[in-house]
Amino acid sequence: MLFFDFRYQGQRCREYTLLQDSDVNRKKMEKVLRRIEASIADGSFRYDEYFPSSKMAVRLAAIKVALSEATAEKVIDSAAVAVPALPLVALIPVTNGPTFKVFAELWVQEHSIEWRRSHIRSLLSTIEGRLYPHFGEKVVNTITKADVLAFRAALAKEPGRGAKAGLSAKRINEIIGTLKQILEEAADRFEFTSPVTNVKRLRVRKTDVQPFSLAEMQMILATVRPDYRDYLQVRFLTGMRTGEVNGLKWKYIDFDSRLILVRETHVLGEDDYTKTDGSQRDIKMSQPVFDALQRQREITFGRSDYVFCNLLGEPLDNTNFTNRVWYPLLRHLAYELRRPYQMRHTAATLWLASGEAPEFVARQLGHTSTEMLFRTYSRYVPNMTRQDGSAMERLLANQFENGPLVRYELPEEPKKLTAQAKTAQPTGVIVRRPSPDLYVPANQSAAMPIPKPRGVAGARLRDVNAPRDRRPGSSVHAGGTDPQPPPLFGLKSVSGAVYAHR
Repeated sequence: MLFFDFRYQGQRCREYTLLQDSDVNRKKMEKVLRRIEASIADGSFRYDEYFPSSKMAVRLAAIKVALSEATAEKVIDSAAVAVPALPLVALIPVTNGPTFKVFAELWVQEHSIEWRRSHIRSLLSTIEGRLYPHFGEKVVNTITKADVLAFRAALAKEPGRGAKAGLSAKRINEIIGTLKQILEEAADRFEFTSPVTNVKRLRVRKTDVQPFSLAEMQMILATVRPDYRDYLQVRFLTGMRTGEVNGLKWKYIDFDSRLILVRETHVLGEDDYTKTDGSQRDIKMSQPVFDALQRQREITFGRSDYVFCNLLGEPLDNTNFTNRVWYPLLRHLAYELRRPYQMRHTAATLWLASGEAPEFVARQLGHTSTEMLFRTYSRYVPNMTRQDGSAMERLLANQFENGPLVRYELPEEPKKLTAQAKTAQPTGVIVRRPSPDLYVPANQSAAMPIPKPRGVAGARLRDVNAPRDRRPGSSVHAGGTDPQPPPLFGLKSVSGAVYAHR
């Protein structure tokens, strides 16, 4: 590919084309390059006319914005004095570029179409409340890594929520993450190295979920105010997020199919799209959920678009519910104070404990995979269903009880011969029937026959062990049918009996 390479306002400019390297294309580009150099020489060159989609055009436009009124006044004053004219690049400071505040406003304006309204409000709160006071008047390419680290250290000392001495590591990472996005975009446009590139995230301590047990859930439902019982029952047994259940509308309830269609969420006083595309899902109603929604239908259907609402027909306010209903209820029951979001965790652990497939549970919760499910809830499954290793214990017990598998042989039977075959074959021929490949546990196969004692030692052994009526000379002696005896004389057996020499 061919590209233009020239200098403008003291900076090297490269603009790439889609033209292949050929003599014809080179001649065309040389003509254009001569016109560019001529217009630069007479001062009529406008970068955006030749390269409207170029990053350099945006950069040069931002440089003009960055020139303060004071700098412009100095230029005017210097023009009044007999000072030789200088090229424009000499009037631009070495630290050229827009201020952080100017570029951050541009960055938000360009990307706001990609974000939800609730995210924009949260982002503006972080930028205006945290970043502008520290970086607002600094030119973007003058911000150093030392400035970022000093800012992060200052955040750790600011008062946090409650009695905490500073902001949490999670909150600090969110603030630095926003700063990183802005500076990396600026570095890409104005060709400098972002000072936040190698700044590592603070380590965030892992927090365990605290779901309620089945007994605790039943106690909460039996104790809560009657006007909130159905609300809690739906939250406990569907795992819906706070914004999803507060923004649930009757048009998303399908009683015929017994489905709750999660299509919207209510955040910061507004109905909005769900958290992610994966959050768009259909939740199956269990019988308690179906009953709760049927009771709620008699109360709010036709009076409000929302399933759960206040007396004005508006969605429930989560802060009001948490402080005036939820926490007083937990204090009354002497339970540890936990956020209402733990009701979602309770639903997940109950599903898993009941033996539901992890893929089904992940879909009901709005997860796109089971990775987060196992990472968050796996430790609750063994405690609620079985002790770890019990499945292996059952397998081993079954294997050792029945023994290994052995090939099953069908018993032998005399071969039935035709009249012609009887003359050719001797009578009493024993043949083996063809048997399929059958395998049975060893303890279910036929026991091995006990061999007859042989030789002189065998005869003596029979004389000692055989009953009186079965010894030689007895009329009922059959021989060879006694159980297999110990192989040696004069030794104690397991039972302690002594076999003497004859």
